[in-house]
Amino acid sequence: MSLRIGQGFDVHRFSDAVRPLVLMGVPVPHPRGLEGHSDADVMLHALMDALLGAAGLGDIGRHFPDRDPAFKGADSAALLVQVMAQLQERGWSVVNADVTLVGEEPRIGPHHPAMRARVAPLLGIPGEDLNIKATTTEGLGFTGRGEGLAALAVVLLQR
Repeated sequence: MSLRIGQGFDVHRFSDAVRPLVLMGVPVPHPRGLEGHSDADVMLHALMDALLGAAGLGDIGRHFPDRDPAFKGADSAALLVQVMAQLQERGWSVVNADVTLVGEEPRIGPHHPAMRARVAPLLGIPGEDLNIKATTTEGLGFTGRGEGLAALAVVLLQR
């Protein structure tokens, strides 16, 4: 058996345009959504980067460039399905994943069950093998000033 660890990181600023805030494939009530070419799901973007990195397949910018109109407004969960297909073609499966949202708001604790229910099946793992959490930066930096959100992800793959 072969094991690989991957880590991912993503950042999106809050948008002045009216758009929903989507995190881990779930709409989260918030007065502002995130700016981005796709749905700007910062948590799924970090997760996809971790998956692609662990498999040695680059990053999401290589697979889903933000200059490609085909990905304008794309559902990041649908992109995750494509990433998982690439991993499965190469014999990789997810053992577990840990995703962290960095920002002062929104509070995502109440949304953890919906997020797990949405993403764990896409990863092919039970919900308990997908950890979702959040942290603040105690008012420091761009996330502390409420300018945007960041996310980090770590995954373990096995072949």
